[in-house]
Amino acid sequence: MSELLSFKGVNAGYGAAHVLHDMNLSVRQGEKVALIGRNGVGKTTVVNTLLGLASLRSGDIRLGQRQPRRLRPYMAANNGIMVVPQGRRIVPNLTVEENLMLGAAVGRAGPWRLDSLYRLFPILRERAHTPGTAMSGGQQQMLAIGRAMMANPELIVLDEPTEGLAPVIVDQLAEILNQLAEQGTSLLLIEQNLSLVGRVAERYYALSKGSVVAEGKVRQDHIMELQQHVVV
Repeated sequence: MSELLSFKGVNAGYGAAHVLHDMNLSVRQGEKVALIGRNGVGKTTVVNTLLGLASLRSGDIRLGQRQPRRLRPYMAANNGIMVVPQGRRIVPNLTVEENLMLGAAVGRAGPWRLDSLYRLFPILRERAHTPGTAMSGGQQQMLAIGRAMMANPELIVLDEPTEGLAPVIVDQLAEILNQLAEQGTSLLLIEQNLSLVGRVAERYYALSKGSVVAEGKVRQDHIMELQQHVVV
């Protein structure tokens, strides 16, 4: 399987703050990978480094077959990687459908269009002409995922997707992510909720103080062993 995303020996941060230390991570075609860790260990900095919002000081980041010399926010999307950001970032004053069309603006060909997306997310069809920010937190998360899917990516990176969601919505989210994976989309799930990790991911990396301290297969009978990496 080809690698869709890889970090090799990555050191990154903001100004004088050195956050990621010699970090290695990879996601291959068809994989469902989790990056777990407590608050403040650098998980979101992984996303910001990928998007060029944090400073890459050394190491290599590959987006598919490309290794850009300097990362910019648009490069991930252009190379088939879409990010569902923490907090969802639904654009105010745009309807649900208008928010979805922002993802389509990337211009990648593929199976996801409004009609196919609405079959997966009937609530988005029902609320198509409602302001995106007027929906519930769970519905906004579905909208953020739908917006990413409209770019027809090979890989979706989700940063803390269960934040603020009720358990019943987390259950729905797990079903949706597994459906996406079954249809060929790879996933990088950046998450503390081990219930979701256990139901979706096949491999994990555990991050502590900006370094990967453990990695391996996600096994249902050992999922509670991962608690040490996410509980203070």
